Amino acid sequence: MPEIKLTAEELRYISLFQDFTGATVRDCIVDENSSTLIFIVNKGQAGLAIGRRGTNIKQLRKLIGKNIEVVEWADNFKDFVKNIFMPARVLGVKLVNTPSGRRTIFVTVDPRDKAIAIGKGGRNVNKAKLILKRYYDINSVVIV
Repeated sequence: MPEIKLTAEELRYISLFQDFTGATVRDCIVDENSSTLIFIVNKGQAGLAIGRRGTNIKQLRKLIGKNIEVVEWADNFKDFVKNIFMPARVLGVKLVNTPSGRRTIFVTVDPRDKAIAIGKGGRNVNKAKLILKRYYDINSVVIV
């Protein structure tokens, strides 16, 4: 696991999120390109973080003015990848190291969930790239 250094901005967002939801945040990633905050919460706390019918996320989105995504942490790499792509059904995860040193992950999803996994304009793939680069130094994500 790489050591992750949080900025003052990320720490402020984490504090606000934890106070608001009661969920414990492991990490916060600010995606400037899509004006999104990605919170990695402890295992079993995604429901608490999101709130009934998404109320916590909706209120925080209004308060902060950014989109908010919640990903539940998993100690196992494959389970973590499955959590990143929720609610798409992930059937398999394969990590390939190229001779040039690049790391690519191939995520096999249920064919009916391919659009969900990719997301509008590739949003979910970009989210996965950000998270997996930060934790596992993965360069690209391919949905199959």
